[in-house]
Amino acid sequence: MTDGTRPEGSLADIAADGAGKDAVVVGGGLAGITAALALADAGVRVTLIEGRPRLGGLAFSFQRGDLTVDNGQHVYLRCCTAYRWFLDRIEGTALAPLQDRLDVPVVDLARPEGRRLGRLRRDALPVPLHLGRSLATYPHLSLADRAKVGRAALALKGLDLADPSLDATDFGSWLAAHGQSARAVEALWDLVGVATLNAVAGEASLALAAMVFKTGLLSDPGAADIGWAHVPLGELHDRLARKALDSAGVRTEVRTRVTSISPDENGRWSVQVPGETLRADAVVLAVAQREAYDLLPQGALDAPERLLEIGTAPILNVHVVYDRKVLSSPFFAALGTPVQWVFDRTDASGLREGQYLALSQSAAQDEIDEPVAALRERYLPELERLLPAARGARVKDFFVTRERTATFAPAPGVGRLRPGTRTKAPGLWLAGAWTATGWPATMESAVRSGVSAAEAALSALGRPRPRHLFDVEEAAYCIFPGDNPRTPGRKPQETGATSRGGVR
Repeated sequence: MTDGTRPEGSLADIAADGAGKDAVVVGGGLAGITAALALADAGVRVTLIEGRPRLGGLAFSFQRGDLTVDNGQHVYLRCCTAYRWFLDRIEGTALAPLQDRLDVPVVDLARPEGRRLGRLRRDALPVPLHLGRSLATYPHLSLADRAKVGRAALALKGLDLADPSLDATDFGSWLAAHGQSARAVEALWDLVGVATLNAVAGEASLALAAMVFKTGLLSDPGAADIGWAHVPLGELHDRLARKALDSAGVRTEVRTRVTSISPDENGRWSVQVPGETLRADAVVLAVAQREAYDLLPQGALDAPERLLEIGTAPILNVHVVYDRKVLSSPFFAALGTPVQWVFDRTDASGLREGQYLALSQSAAQDEIDEPVAALRERYLPELERLLPAARGARVKDFFVTRERTATFAPAPGVGRLRPGTRTKAPGLWLAGAWTATGWPATMESAVRSGVSAAEAALSALGRPRPRHLFDVEEAAYCIFPGDNPRTPGRKPQETGATSRGGVR
């Protein structure tokens, strides 16, 4: 049941009752929700099991007094077709709108006051001219750096994402070999890359970095337009997702842990939860990689230990509530300061007086375990330097949220460790942002993995795919216009798309 209570009969009755094919989806994050919806839309009887008391995985909300708080800031891009499909499927698109046109204010504290603000924005021109004027006038790079950035971008655009050698190379070394100064890396490449990859350039796979920049900035003029939830994430990923699951006929059980998954002699699957066993024709395992390792039956993967080799990376979020408005824009990025990205979450949180700002700090290995008092001492003065209006404001609340394993680490070589959706065990599939989607650990990657798992399961079950899933599949082939022989020249904004990282 969606409220976590037991329906009449047992969980086993839910999974096995009735005619047709049955599936169990383990994990109620975006990957699991997507797989469950896609399977149910094709007529499969689906039970979704989630150990937490809510859906949404690591993109969720909680209450702090009268404040509704997101555990971390998540954004998506216009090129994130799968997540946009997901929003549409749960009827949440209007609650997470996109910018009309990419526009990112960038404040550099190292510059004199009055000359600290720059902007990264696009024009209505074809690639790469859409960013030409913005880069030509970007004050945080020297004239020489701006010229070299353009040459590096063209070289990046020419990379073949199917080349396996890219995964073995780090992005920082590639940038240095292409004339990018330390300043250019800080003020441009890491400004974008740290937020989307959750790693600095020197610690990120060139394959994943190239995918981010080619898709977001070099594929289509509108690909990098930013969208974010104007409501709490729980409104989208829990409430609306549950409503969509209910409408599709999915039975959702929260506060329920799966303890084992094993094949039956008759070719079906047994999914064990405390006190009961569920039977299913198909199982989608949509949990974190280390939990998947614990649940995988013997022989399901050739080298399951590789899952344990996939590292993780933390994200720290700093939350500050002021007694007055100190920021006039919805968000900005910062240079010359520990602060990375700052978002105004006042309206979404339900705050009635003052202003609530959320700082998203990616690649936060050095800070993730620091005491709140130390973080307060570090970040409040930085906000006062960045926001003059904050200097006279009273801090009504200061707290932090920590995701120590927020994403998989996009280190060089991670590509060979990420498994595909198919396992060697018939009827068992994997889903999750950490699987081999080609994307870094984003909401987009999670949804794509759920679609892939559902597609594979439906094929094995002999069920036709829901027609609307074709949009997502085609989008995966048309990141670069003309690459998909079935939809030649189709552009990302014609189908939709997402992004995740520190700012996910």
